[in-house]
Parts: sequence; structure tokens; C-alpha cells
Amino acid sequence: MRMSFGLTFRTAKGHWLVNLSRQCSHGSTGLFVPPSPPLDPEKVKELQRFITLSKRLLVMTGAGISTESGIPDYRSEKVGLYARTDRRPIQHGDFIRSAPIRQRYWARNFVGWPQFSSHQPNPAHLALSNWERLGKLYWLVTQNVDALHTKAGSQRLTELHGCMHRVLCLHCGEQTPRGVLQERFEVLNPTWSAEAHGLAPDGDVFLTEEEVQNFQVPSCARCGGPLKPDVVFFGDTVYSGYKFILTAWEKKLPIAILNIGPTRSDGLACLKLDSRCGELLPLIDPH
Repeated sequence: MRMSFGLTFRTAKGHWLVNLSRQCSHGSTGLFVPPSPPLDPEKVKELQRFITLSKRLLVMTGAGISTESGIPDYRSEKVGLYARTDRRPIQHGDFIRSAPIRQRYWARNFVGWPQFSSHQPNPAHLALSNWERLGKLYWLVTQNVDALHTKAGSQRLTELHGCMHRVLCLHCGEQTPRGVLQERFEVLNPTWSAEAHGLAPDGDVFLTEEEVQNFQVPSCARCGGPLKPDVVFFGDTVYSGYKFILTAWEKKLPIAILNIGPTRSDGLACLKLDSRCGELLPLIDPH
């Protein structure tokens, strides 16, 4: 499958212009979703029974639920970032140690932010929010940083890896909304321009080194320290999502997995479904 994404970002009399290729318009929600078999009615019934019998339902979501909103993931076969490019995500240690790496990251993130922040919840996010509202879902843990669960209305929520919509000062810990930082970027870079190709799961795009060199990065407005998105980068310490499942298995709690393709937890589950979240979850009656 051949996929393309083109983005041009430039200033003209103070107005920021963004041009997106048609292939990555909001209508292309299936672009980053791997192929899946048709829904199995019997499997749907099994999941319905699982949900009906659940008293304190904990749901954990990963990148797969957001691919149907047009956000790519890293590992999906044929359509994930690793399968499509040789690009790799930024490492925590590199970001902390190197000002040039932080400059490159923020330049790319600045260009990708308007597109990334405009993504909207899909039917799966909305279904889980509805389950919470009706008292079926006790708690939701997400490994995603895209805020789509929050946009869908979920409140009983833990963002295990943080959220791209917040920015953190590495010195004083001050938190600011990512949208506020975007405005500061625009003020500091009134004539900067870049043309990017390829969208990454964490919201940035791919730029040349020449484009990055002249990009100005603001410091913390409170103490002057370096800024970082309030997310866990690769190489940083985080509680593994797999450990949640392993703990549930050790406590002999029933586990259901909804994922296109195999996971290392499949052997611990009493039910495994290979379907799109946005197709299956809205079919489940949470009452």
C-alpha cells in the first residue's frame, strides 16, 4: 500500500497557511488501520456477555483505537510507522541532553500540531464515554497521548503516558496548554517556513536539517527552563500496560482483548477479538 502526506507551513503577512494532501484528509480514517476479518456475530455475542457480567469494568486502550481517527501507530503491520518508514521516535535521554535535538523536535511538532490537534474521537471513543456515563465502565486507562478520550467526554481516565496537549518545564515543572506554546512559536518565527512529508504518531512531521536550523524555541515563561511535552518518550520509565493485564490474570480476573492481530497477552485472555474497535464497541449494550 502506498501512502503519502504532504504539508507546507509558511507565513504570509502574519497568517499561517497549511496545505494537506487529499490522502490524509479527515475522511481518510482507515488509512492507518490494518486489514481485519468481518465481524463474527458469535464473537460479538461473547463480548456482549463479557460486558454484561462485568461489575467493575477496567478498560485499557492503546494506539489501535486512535488509528480509526486518522492517527498512525508505530507497529501495525504494513500501515504502522515502522512498516512505512525507517523513522524512529525520539528518545527521552537524547531530548533531555541535547538542545539541537529539542530544537528539531519542536520544529517538527510545531508544523504537525494543527493537524494532530484537530483529530476527533471516533465511535469507539464515544462508546467508551457512553459506558462510563451509564455506570458500566469503572475506569479507563489509555496509553495514548492524543486526548481523544477527553474530547469524547471520558472523565474516569488515567493517561498512562501523558498527553500532548500539555507542556512541561523540565526545571520548575510548570504546566501550560500546548495551544499557548503554539502561539509563542508563531511570534518567535514570523518568517520561518518548512515543507514536511510524513506524519508521526506523536504529532510531529519530518523536516530537513536545513529547515530546522533557523527555528526558534521558546523557554519556560516562568523560569527560562527547557520545555517538553507532558508525555513519556521512548526510553523513559513508565508502568507497562502489559503489567496491568498480567496482574489481572494473577488475580484470576477475566480478560478480553480487542486488537487486530496478535498480542503477547493473548494467552492470558478468555476472549480475543480481531476487529475494528469503532465497528464493534458501538454494537455492545452497556446496560
